[in-house]
Amino acid sequence: MTDDQPVPPSDGPAPRTHRWLPRLTLPGCWGALLLACLSFTPSLLPRGGMLQGLVCGISAAIGYGLGVVAAAVWRAFADRDARTPSRRSWLVLAVCAVVLFGVAFGLGQYWQHEIRRLMGVTDHNALTAVACPFVAALVFLLLLMAGRGLRALYRRAADLLGRRIGRRAARVVGWLLVGGLAWAAFSGVLLNGFVNATNEAFSLRDTETPEGVHRPTSSLRSGGPGSLVPWDSLGREGRAFTGQGPTAQEIGAFTHRTAQEPVRAYAGLETSDRTETRAAQAVADLERAGGFERENLLVMTTTGSGWVDPAAVDSFEYFGNGDSASVAIQYSYLPSWMSYLVDQSKAREAGRDLFDAVYDKWSKLPQERRPRLFVAGESLGSFGGETAFSGEYDLRNRTAGTLFAGPPNFNTLFREFSDHRDAGSPEIEPVFRDGRTVRFTDDPAAGMPPADRPWDGTRVLYLMHPSDPIVWWSPRLALSEPDWIGEGPGSDVLGAMVWIPFVTFWQVTADLPFSTGVPDGHGHTYKAAYVDAWNAVMRPDGFTAQDLDRLRTIVSPPR
Repeated sequence: MTDDQPVPPSDGPAPRTHRWLPRLTLPGCWGALLLACLSFTPSLLPRGGMLQGLVCGISAAIGYGLGVVAAAVWRAFADRDARTPSRRSWLVLAVCAVVLFGVAFGLGQYWQHEIRRLMGVTDHNALTAVACPFVAALVFLLLLMAGRGLRALYRRAADLLGRRIGRRAARVVGWLLVGGLAWAAFSGVLLNGFVNATNEAFSLRDTETPEGVHRPTSSLRSGGPGSLVPWDSLGREGRAFTGQGPTAQEIGAFTHRTAQEPVRAYAGLETSDRTETRAAQAVADLERAGGFERENLLVMTTTGSGWVDPAAVDSFEYFGNGDSASVAIQYSYLPSWMSYLVDQSKAREAGRDLFDAVYDKWSKLPQERRPRLFVAGESLGSFGGETAFSGEYDLRNRTAGTLFAGPPNFNTLFREFSDHRDAGSPEIEPVFRDGRTVRFTDDPAAGMPPADRPWDGTRVLYLMHPSDPIVWWSPRLALSEPDWIGEGPGSDVLGAMVWIPFVTFWQVTADLPFSTGVPDGHGHTYKAAYVDAWNAVMRPDGFTAQDLDRLRTIVSPPR
């Protein structure tokens, strides 16, 4: 971030400023005010005052930089030097800042209220809203000082280089050196240090066992009697996966039939450092427990920490009357949203290696003895699950059905299906090749378009809420308007949401860590939707609308 050094006043005295405040330029302040006000426009999810202050401060810093650059470009075309603004100019700015920021702040509170009402969110701390302007000011000043520190470093580098090479070359080389140094410091020191520290913290958490979870007494679960995978090696989420789930009695009470105890196999990070070995160990334990002898077999790619949404697997087991088996592996200690940003390669390896290990064993079985093979994954798990397949035909030929929930925007197949959607279908609910294999919906209970087209053979279904930031976040948001905004908002997105360069990117980025902190059916929370989704993909017999209602209550109890 750069700005011009003031020159002797030409149209009025400079305003008095305190020495502890950084000297600001008028064009930069106008840019900061504009983007700060625009940052209060609605995003996908409700925001608290502290988070809004962060977004506002970042937007203001970007606006300041853009204002400074715009003024420099204009002066270059006008062929004149910078002038110190008059007191009147600063007074006009101050008055406009109070009025515009006050109006934007008030509208922002109204929009947040409307978003909370739309999603049924009742929790709201009004005191944090008061802190918003102060947080924004602090963030803005910190970013401004960081930018000026880089500018001072550049000037020092340019001066030193100017003694050996030409001044123009020194300026260019100086910027390259400072830019490279800043990026190296951010990615190599700050970012890696943060990720490593966080990974260490969550690795300690991984040794814990969730409250209410106990070691299985059944040999049908990894970590139980006779398991090839020790209980202590499963990790926190692995122990939750194998230590919980519906019993044969609970499934039978729902289906009114004699049910079986489901098989669940899992391998945690402590099992092996190599993903391929970890997958092989999980499949070996799956085979030991008789998983390949069940009617339905589910390959589940986890999120970063190894988490599997209980609603996804529980629904699968209820529809299969317990005659089912599920297998998953852990590939990271980090929570989903952090793994989403830094652990994509690990998710890719986990999804591919686990499915390949299962498919290798499954394909060698006699055709009449093979279970129906399903694939599922949520969030980064859908990204990993996709990597085992080359496209629509591969999904159709090698699985009996696929269910992906909350797919990240960078998913290869998701982007292929969405970008090549049929003309006239919106990005929030695309139709790909008449929906012959792949379909999308935010509410499977309401149907999966196109309703008038056949959906035969293998079914591939994507669940994606219009308000899910995991689905829509992309670096492209900074400079280009996406179709999911331009075509009109979804059912749970406020109609007042518009795309604003830079601002929308930071708004949606700020939504990521809080994407699961909203009621079921919104954001990145998929619970009850798994019931109707699996009902569509598995096509089980004998379940009525009343049965589906009861199962939704079981897998997603009302709060």
